[in-house]
Amino acid sequence: MAITDWPEDERPRERLLAQGAAALSDAELLAIFLRVGIKGKSAVDLARDLIRRFGSLNRLFVASQDEFSAIPGMGPAKFAQLQAVLEMSRRALAEEMKQGNAFASPGAVRDFLRLHLSGLAHEVFFALWLDAQNRLIASEELFRGTLTQTSVYPREVVKKALWHNAAAVVLAHNHPSGVSEPSSADELLTRELKRALALVDVRVLDHFIVAGQSSPLSFAERGLL
Repeated sequence: MAITDWPEDERPRERLLAQGAAALSDAELLAIFLRVGIKGKSAVDLARDLIRRFGSLNRLFVASQDEFSAIPGMGPAKFAQLQAVLEMSRRALAEEMKQGNAFASPGAVRDFLRLHLSGLAHEVFFALWLDAQNRLIASEELFRGTLTQTSVYPREVVKKALWHNAAAVVLAHNHPSGVSEPSSADELLTRELKRALALVDVRVLDHFIVAGQSSPLSFAERGLL
């Protein structure tokens, strides 16, 4: 049955307008983005298929164009639209952190990191460079691959800090396994980077691990800094 044949108060778009976006399920929100379904499937059915196929919204968001376009009804145009929506979300969060103290809204930092790192199939080491007022200067991927204290080079991190003229940094990396608990290598790497950056008066404010659907784990909150 097409969504237009549903009772009006059950249609995703009408429910969003009446109750707000938070009232909708993941599939309903995705259905609004998709707008239309395919033969024999409504947009909601198609959205459910997409989430089942990839396992989660995060996995869907980081799917390659080939993976995304392999789904019947999807293609380059929808992939481009989805990437545009995601990039607008990232830029909106970055603007929020640039306009004031990034840690005045810790949820924005966590959301920003999840948009960049959650769902990736490979490990990425990421940095948020901040000025003396903790406003965001820049964000960038520094390393990728299997991360250990030997593959993340403190000298390169220090060079980046000096290039950005940063006063502080928030470090982050992801665990593709979905387990957010820090390893002993994670803790050792954090201590080494903190020591190296202290030599150039750059403070390490936190180190986050992004894994699965849970909120990013904070080293500062764990007392690991």
